Amino acid sequence: MSISEAGHVTGTKDKDYNIIWFVESCLSNALRMETYIRDAEEAGDSELADFFRRAQGESRKGAEQGKALLTARLGK
Repeated sequence: MSISEAGHVTGTKDKDYNIIWFVESCLSNALRMETYIRDAEEAGDSELADFFRRAQGESRKGAEQGKALLTARLGK
């Protein structure tokens, strides 16, 4: 099945699904980064912990931007 056919199967337009998937992935990544931050801190590697904090911040930002875009497109 091609990507263009998936909307017919799921009943959700591909572009809307893609935004939803993106937001979920960003939020999931932000949660994962929390584990990586903790691991780096426990290993005494503050540089790596800071790197993961920045990555976590970018994931949160992506999720917020995706949610705003989805909200605007769904007219709510």
